[in-house]
Amino acid sequence: MTSDGDLRAILKSQYHAALGMLRQAVEQCPDQLWSSTEHPNAFWHVAYHTAFVTYVYLQPDFESFHPWQNHREGAQFLGPVPGSPELRPKKDEPYSKVEVLEFLRLCKDAVEGAVDRLDLGAPESGFSWYKMSKLEHQLVNLRHVQHHAGQLADRLRRAANVGVEWIGGKS
Repeated sequence: MTSDGDLRAILKSQYHAALGMLRQAVEQCPDQLWSSTEHPNAFWHVAYHTAFVTYVYLQPDFESFHPWQNHREGAQFLGPVPGSPELRPKKDEPYSKVEVLEFLRLCKDAVEGAVDRLDLGAPESGFSWYKMSKLEHQLVNLRHVQHHAGQLADRLRRAANVGVEWIGGKS
């Protein structure tokens, strides 16, 4: 049986690995792809969304969340705003690569303390829209990072023949 400390170490390792792969994709993104409108959501927008959601869900609950100092309301949404489908995501002011990398560093730096503070045995996620345990919610958060890191890695490969290296553990 895995101890609580082992489980936390595993979660931290996988957060660092997933965020490391996302960071690679951002770092390697050519300027012409960064804001390209070829896809419904630009590269920068997917990267920012992923960092934002990761940071939110590293918190014990939504009430504990405080946005990044450079957050622009609405930039976190890729599609219709949940609960307000008439509202659209704010995409008119792209974040720069430097800004997104800064936010990703904040996420990476938050992992250790955030995972240590989570009640992984809690039967609720701490977010009313997710009806699952806190541990399962963390696994969903990791899958979300990897989903978008893979999406951006695929864009890089197709547009610039650039690969993102696999990271298996803490990076």
